[in-house]
Amino acid sequence: MLIASLKRLDATVSAETEALLAHRPIDQDAVNRRKGQSLLELTRLTRGLDPERVDPELAEQLARLRRSLQRNQEVVGLHLRAVEEIAEIVNDAIQDADSDGTYSARRRR
Repeated sequence: MLIASLKRLDATVSAETEALLAHRPIDQDAVNRRKGQSLLELTRLTRGLDPERVDPELAEQLARLRRSLQRNQEVVGLHLRAVEEIAEIVNDAIQDADSDGTYSARRRR
């Protein structure tokens, strides 16, 4: 049951990553809900689990999930930085449009 739960989470994370890389629309609320449900399920399933006694199949699935999560973190980070840059460009454009430059030391580009 634990391995099945890890596989579901891996599939969710991988699907999100692939959608972001392909610039496909994604229902972020649904993805976040599935991730939250997986975290709750994993928390319950791993209570009392002895990390020293993890079987090889479970260890491999954990390693696979770790790789998926690392890749997801990289891709989400890229998208967040892009959003920040776009927000800065929009903010600068709004400020430039609202100002005639009289009271600003900023130069127009």
